[in-house]
Amino acid sequence: MTDKTNATASPASSLTDKEREEIAQMPYEEARDRLIQAVQKLETGGLNLDQSMRQWELGEALAKRAQSLLNDVKAKLDAAQAEQATSANTAGTQSNLD
Repeated sequence: MTDKTNATASPASSLTDKEREEIAQMPYEEARDRLIQAVQKLETGGLNLDQSMRQWELGEALAKRAQSLLNDVKAKLDAAQAEQATSANTAGTQSNLD
């Protein structure tokens, strides 16, 4: 009975470790494009349940990768804006020359 409970708590994934690693290394544009393809396959229909679940899992992994990359870029932009705001406060002052 514990096996069924564990299976329910964390279902097995159809993605291999290699596929997960490939997704983890993808640039944003590739992850986005492959996510679009996965969604289109789901929307088109004609897939059996296992194929649909695989596309959904693939889409979830690709969406997480793309969002992670966007979050990284946003953090860099926020840091650059904060730095720019700090230096703008001292621009043209003696403290800027120190």
